[in-house]
Amino acid sequence: MTETPADVLESADSPEPSRRHWRRLAFVLAVTLLLFGVPWWTLLAAGADWPMPVYVIGTFLFAAAFVAMPWLMMLGHGRRHLDRAAAAGDGMLGAAWVLFVWSVLGQMLRVVLLIAGVPDPARSRVVAAAVTAVVVVLLVWGYAEAMRVPRVRTLDVAIDRLGRGLDGLRVVVITDTHYGPIDRTRWSAAVAARVNTLDADVVCHVGDIADGTVAVREAQTSPLAAVNATAARVYVTGNHEYFSEAQGWLDYMESIGWTALHNRHLIVENGGDQLIVAGVDDATAKGSGLSGHGANLEAALAGADRTLPVLLLAHQPKQVAHAERAGIDLQVSGHTHGGQIWPFNFLVRLEQPVVQGLSRHGDRTQLYTSRGTGFWGPPFRVFAPSEITLLTLRCTPASEVTRR
Repeated sequence: MTETPADVLESADSPEPSRRHWRRLAFVLAVTLLLFGVPWWTLLAAGADWPMPVYVIGTFLFAAAFVAMPWLMMLGHGRRHLDRAAAAGDGMLGAAWVLFVWSVLGQMLRVVLLIAGVPDPARSRVVAAAVTAVVVVLLVWGYAEAMRVPRVRTLDVAIDRLGRGLDGLRVVVITDTHYGPIDRTRWSAAVAARVNTLDADVVCHVGDIADGTVAVREAQTSPLAAVNATAARVYVTGNHEYFSEAQGWLDYMESIGWTALHNRHLIVENGGDQLIVAGVDDATAKGSGLSGHGANLEAALAGADRTLPVLLLAHQPKQVAHAERAGIDLQVSGHTHGGQIWPFNFLVRLEQPVVQGLSRHGDRTQLYTSRGTGFWGPPFRVFAPSEITLLTLRCTPASEVTRR
């Protein structure tokens, strides 16, 4: 039970909660109508003049999906948390998004065919067939991309203040594993095995470990205990931990040998040189109402020698604003999934300063944003491949170093 000041509690008689409920319901209804309405019009009703049985059956299938998807999402992600319903609803949501996007893009083909003088119903039937073919290919490929063990993405990152004793330090980043309604225990073990081939000095898990509690998702997360690192294995919370039990995940990661950087730091040392590895809670932690949680960079660096270089773990890229002001050398983040299903990356960019890759912020601070190791919700990745990231820290410009 959260502690809420009495002066912000609304009267039980206030109509405002009811109005908000109906506004949310209207918004969800409008979005769902758009997701299914545009493809229905493109495939069935735009002038293709299909035989009546095709039109009726197709319309029935769209109507059934329109009703089933929100119902399955409610059963899967509501109070009952039924994993099979969640997996089915999430899959339908991803398929609906891809179908909607390519139905919209299909109108460009319609214009081309119109200019070329192709009449209806041939024009509309060509568009419908092309959209259907593209969507089927993308969904099959996107599912394979989501379920495979991520490829390793390697990058040298030059840090001016890094001592020569730490030149070549290997930092492996995994994030956004989102263990959830689809059982990925074998996938999790394969990810751990791949990480262990990288000879990491530091392994970072940058949040959104799972959707659900430790008790429900432990089987999928347990392979993380087998991850090896010569210096440290560190973890910070993401926003999804605050949907279930953030403190439980912090405690669990500690119990399997990882260091939970709950607004604190540790020191990695080699050859007489030191690197501060710090971590902060997710940007949403304070708003969760969970006592003792909330991103606090000053607390994370308390007692540290501020002349030393700092590697910061922070789940959301937008937390780099605080890192820049504090003179952090390198922040690693996740959260964006690289957009996961194109063109969602453009919507992500409205909230986050970076969607993926290495970027510079101010004179000193660099940010590496991972596309994520797993996926959330729809089991598809379209033009946004997952990754395990190997960052090799260098004390000289990366261009002067031979990549290894």
